Amino acid sequence: MRTTHWAKALLLTLLLPLAARADEGMWLPLFVKRLNQADMQKKGLKLTAEEIYDVNNASLKDAVVQLGGFCTGEFVSSQGLLLTNHHCGYDAIQSHSTPQNNILQNGFYAATRRDEKQNPGLYVDILVRMEDVTSKVLEGITPATPEQERTAKVQQRQRELADNVKENGKYVAYVRDMFGGNEYYLFIYQRFGDVRLVGAPPEAVGKFGGDTDNWMWPRHTGDFSMFRVYADKNNQPTATPQPGNVPYVPKKHLPVSLQGVSEGDFAMVFGFPGRTQRFLPAAGLQLTLDQTNPARIKLRDTRLKLWKEDMDQDPALRLKYASKYAGIANYWKYYIGQNEGMKRLKTVEAKKAEENALLQWIAQEPARAQQYGDALNVINQAYAGLRQYNLSTQYVNEAAFGTEIIPLAARLMPLATALKAGDKAAIDKAVADLQEPMTEHFKDYSASTDQKVFAALLNLYMQDVPKDQLPDVFQTVEKQYGGSMPKYAAYVFGNSFLASEAKIKAFLAGPTLAKLEADPAYKTYQSVYQNYVQNIVPKLQGLQAGLGRANRLYVAALREKNSQKVYSPDANFTLRLSYGTVRPYRGRDAVAYDYKTTAQGILEKEDATTPEFVVPQKELELLQLKDYGRFADKQGSLPVAFITDNDITGGNSGSPVINGRGELIGLAFDGNWEAMTGDLAYDPELKRCINADIRYVLWCVEKLGGAKHLVDEMTIVNNGPNPGVGPSASASAADMSDVEKMKVKTEQGGKTKIKRKKDAAGL
Repeated sequence: MRTTHWAKALLLTLLLPLAARADEGMWLPLFVKRLNQADMQKKGLKLTAEEIYDVNNASLKDAVVQLGGFCTGEFVSSQGLLLTNHHCGYDAIQSHSTPQNNILQNGFYAATRRDEKQNPGLYVDILVRMEDVTSKVLEGITPATPEQERTAKVQQRQRELADNVKENGKYVAYVRDMFGGNEYYLFIYQRFGDVRLVGAPPEAVGKFGGDTDNWMWPRHTGDFSMFRVYADKNNQPTATPQPGNVPYVPKKHLPVSLQGVSEGDFAMVFGFPGRTQRFLPAAGLQLTLDQTNPARIKLRDTRLKLWKEDMDQDPALRLKYASKYAGIANYWKYYIGQNEGMKRLKTVEAKKAEENALLQWIAQEPARAQQYGDALNVINQAYAGLRQYNLSTQYVNEAAFGTEIIPLAARLMPLATALKAGDKAAIDKAVADLQEPMTEHFKDYSASTDQKVFAALLNLYMQDVPKDQLPDVFQTVEKQYGGSMPKYAAYVFGNSFLASEAKIKAFLAGPTLAKLEADPAYKTYQSVYQNYVQNIVPKLQGLQAGLGRANRLYVAALREKNSQKVYSPDANFTLRLSYGTVRPYRGRDAVAYDYKTTAQGILEKEDATTPEFVVPQKELELLQLKDYGRFADKQGSLPVAFITDNDITGGNSGSPVINGRGELIGLAFDGNWEAMTGDLAYDPELKRCINADIRYVLWCVEKLGGAKHLVDEMTIVNNGPNPGVGPSASASAADMSDVEKMKVKTEQGGKTKIKRKKDAAGL
């Protein structure tokens, strides 16, 4: 049978992972043995591939969880104790804080299990297994298949493959595309809906450096918090906290090392990175640089300044808005850094050069030209069109939905639908579904603050978006309010029941369609929404119609051309590992950074007049006395943070940093300013992962927080000159995982030595 060029290309695409070695990447652990193990061992890995990922036996994958769909956490005890970042737990910590008992400010550690705080709605997902289902999804699909038909078939098969393994709700499952739709993978998880807050340092520790130090190195931040996962008496997940639940016993928890790190040490990060766009073409990068990021920066900057003005004047309001402010500020600064980095590193120019080389390669063979020839042309034309409507999209998301009252109005859409249908059962359900969200909304809400934000953001929307793309509500502002958005905002907030918890409760007690449609906040939302759906979305859909196919061909062509390079798929919130080494870097001319920081830097940065650099009095006293206990390094200093060249992105926050023996040495929590382009292009010389040293984390818990019982719960190991003597320095065989049972502890001369039993691989 004759093999077509397309079939050869597909075969080559499937075989490419066998060919090369990796210097970057967020890798699917399913392929560790085939793709990465040899390279990882050269860098210092002592584990087998099966100890990292195994479906049938406990492995590192079982110790790593996705927290709430937005962060990563890891088990550090046999009783479901979980570590993650402070900024990942920030919302939960803030939700349990009051002006009278401000645990966000003061810190908190549960003395007993009864003191651990429930967080309804917070969950963790633990991976059961992943599977390559590319052949099943693409069965019978050829280049001749019409794109609309292809899309429908692919989506249907993705749903069916996921539904077939859920076992009536026992598992959460989904199929994710990789490499622009050239490959597909099935992910199956157990979801645990009972996750309780166990501990967190004071905000001055967990967020030390604030926005000033965010995305910067060197860092001195104790960015950690602690939770515990609970299950039923059979160790199975429950959807919500239940009275009879007990601490979950994980298949694997990470032993914690006190040895510390040295330059060149192996480091592995396991977690759930969010989104990267490293296959984004030059036209997409240019659009991000010219329009998308500047719009996001401008609108978020406006919102943050208005929030901060009110937060600085009212401590109670500061507590209410603390989590919201932190969430918006984090990526506001990221977008600034990304744009600066793209300009400095000439990211667009580098991508254009890559595309020109690809075009030359395609032109060298007629079959390639037939298969891939028009892909980049289609991409460039599509982005030229998207540029005309991109601002509308950004301003709907960041301006209209940057207010709080408009997203609240959007929540009433199901109720509006039920009222129009006159369906009493649907109305009752819609009202019931709104009760909890409304309570949550008003718990941390200031209508007067939101009114200022509404006026400022919608005024920018009115000024910056092309006039022919604006919703009708702006004509109302022009005609009835003389173009004054503050006057219109005063009218909306003075007359909308959505600005008052009491008024919305009264409305929900007897909702009518007439009253809902007459509400000025709901009318504003409807105007923005209908304009976008009716006038903008059809244009975007037309422009994007061929973009999916073109992107898919572009990525396939790149992988075929660069057949000696192993590409990792873009991050998409699925479990990945990255590996590298502890490594310093040169940020720019004449500026070199060490790979670690110590507590001395906290004292050097300490400034009682600047909220971002206040050091709690107890910590100040302990550091001045150099009361570091067993957590000091070889030089007698208290380590605080270190950097590695691991490849990470958002979603990796809270990820374990693991040494070559599979032991926890730190928590990933940030990236460095010089490499803010990392989601778009990896730079091995500049890209760094910033990690909280686990010894500082444990010092904060035990010495600063007085919660030694939590450290004692962990499996502490020490392979260096500073032995962790005490209850937490050992664990019973019953508490040890399969990997740990391969270790035999022997005490000689006061030092703990770890011996590894040889396995089939001879490690």
